[in-house]
Amino acid sequence: MDFGLVLQTDPPGSAVVGLMRRAERNGFRYGWTFDSAVLWQEPFVIYSRILEHTSRLIVGPMVTNPGTRTWEVTASTFATLNDMYGNRTVCGIGRGDSAMRVAGRKPNTLARLGEAIEVIRDLAEGREALVDGNPVRIPWVKEGRLPVWMAAYGPKALALAGQKADGFILQLADPFLTEWMIKAVRKAAEEAGRDPASLTICVAAPAYVGDDLEHARDQCRWFGGMVGNHVADLVGRYGEHSGLVPEALTDYIKARQGYDYSHHGRAGNPSTDFVPDEIVDRFCLLGPPAAHIARLKALRALGVDQFAVYDMHDAKEATIDAYGSEIIPALTA
Repeated sequence: MDFGLVLQTDPPGSAVVGLMRRAERNGFRYGWTFDSAVLWQEPFVIYSRILEHTSRLIVGPMVTNPGTRTWEVTASTFATLNDMYGNRTVCGIGRGDSAMRVAGRKPNTLARLGEAIEVIRDLAEGREALVDGNPVRIPWVKEGRLPVWMAAYGPKALALAGQKADGFILQLADPFLTEWMIKAVRKAAEEAGRDPASLTICVAAPAYVGDDLEHARDQCRWFGGMVGNHVADLVGRYGEHSGLVPEALTDYIKARQGYDYSHHGRAGNPSTDFVPDEIVDRFCLLGPPAAHIARLKALRALGVDQFAVYDMHDAKEATIDAYGSEIIPALTA
């Protein structure tokens, strides 16, 4: 199992670079950041510094979207980083939540997302693609490589990930839901004539190492609110008891009353009071190292290839170090 570190690009950017360097020293292979240009600093600028100051780390957004940048700009940016640092990027992409909504836009449609996945990958790897109906090719790209991993929750999005993406990003660490969603993605891949085993499966969730479970829950409760935004979209699209989405995912948002993006992804987010302890425990990895190892082994048995640690709480360095000294060795031995 591989491990990734996920950060927000809060200023100063040098602090983000420093945490990513620390992660590489501790055995993490991927460095991810949020991509929401209004709420945080521009990640691609910071990726260049991360790549310069690391030697093996693969970097990318978790996740970008097809709406905040034109597709040829996104592809050229990835291709430039790859040309400078040797194909060490990955494009995590989704419909767009905070990045679109804080700018007054709706998330992208799945049709637009599916088209963008193919166009961005083709352009970044030097192939011609149609952009707004016009053939475009980036002529200076030589031996470019850009895996595109798609974030998804609902049945149509899971199907799209299986049909077109190189990897699937699931932003929660509940084994029951993980199993259900991996099966849906792999089924769609097989029906599309693809090898289901060729898709990389990445689970991303907050991790907090320590014995004070109450404090850990308080530091990670924000995540249930973030996931709740996507779940609310699913309920609005499919209905509360449609049978298309597990009720284990949808039941907890019944007490949800709006969401303030100014606190998005932050410990103490007041918009997440509706998230019960049970959901925090199911969606996140909390407790002593042994508890993390046990959950990660269960996820690995379901086919998870990478666990990406959302490190957004009051113990960033301690979490990176605990994973490096005790948890990553237990999963990579």
